[in-house]
Amino acid sequence: MSRLALPYRTPPATVVVPEGWRLVLGDEELPLPEALDDWDYQMDVELRRAVRIDVPRARAGAGLPADAVLGLAAIWTATGSNLRGCLRRVPLTGDGVQDIELRGTLRGVDLGGVLTLDTVLVLSGVSSTHAPFAPHRAGSLLWSDQATLRLQGDAPQFPMTVIDFEHTSFPTEAAWHLQIGAHLHSAAMGSLLLLVNERNETVATAFANAGKPRAVDRAVLSMVYADCARIMLEHALQQEQFVDGADFPEDSLGATLTNLFHRLFPGSTVHDLRLRREHSPSLFASELQAATQIFKEA
Repeated sequence: MSRLALPYRTPPATVVVPEGWRLVLGDEELPLPEALDDWDYQMDVELRRAVRIDVPRARAGAGLPADAVLGLAAIWTATGSNLRGCLRRVPLTGDGVQDIELRGTLRGVDLGGVLTLDTVLVLSGVSSTHAPFAPHRAGSLLWSDQATLRLQGDAPQFPMTVIDFEHTSFPTEAAWHLQIGAHLHSAAMGSLLLLVNERNETVATAFANAGKPRAVDRAVLSMVYADCARIMLEHALQQEQFVDGADFPEDSLGATLTNLFHRLFPGSTVHDLRLRREHSPSLFASELQAATQIFKEA
């Protein structure tokens, strides 16, 4: 394993004693899992962890004076949205051993893909005096660790919102509608939007309970995701540029549809699937139903 070689002194790793990240679900907490299979863009992610820091030892180990201001921060990055931000930042100005809680809530609409959590101890305040080879620039990294949470499972994921279909051009009694762009080279995040009709309490409640779904919620979500997969694949097969070997930009709509195709129909070709849909639509529907494993864990 490679290690980052910094051009200045850093304290021993033992000055920081972190507990593991925990996922907060209502009144319950659980250790951060590898994946959150029931997540969707409607579900915010609340996280917390406790960290104990021996501040005087951290300063001394880095060759910093006693008045140096340190900072502890949790930085998040989401591959699905290409967004990055700070979950929490805490200045460390006192002495002695300090117990810090890093806690915050990330909006589901800002996430997707793999969520990376970097916890970092940095030099916050620049000191006029410092020992040789000691860090002296604000932001100098003194300690860090990293954890990940996969939010994007096998189901197609995209931004969503709950609205009243009464004020739209969609049928008032429809439960949901997937908006999908026509340009395959456009960014996927701006080309897909799942609209859920708030008038349909069964579906709206299922998405509201996505973090802790009941059996009926799992069944509804399974149906929605299967239908969205159908719409996305049918949309792809109608596009002339969606062919075997097509090269679409990363995170584009075309790349998202290509990944979905290969995940649901591994070993098949776009040409063969397009022919089956044209000449045997009922077989195509059944194969897609099987590929999405609808109701498998409902």
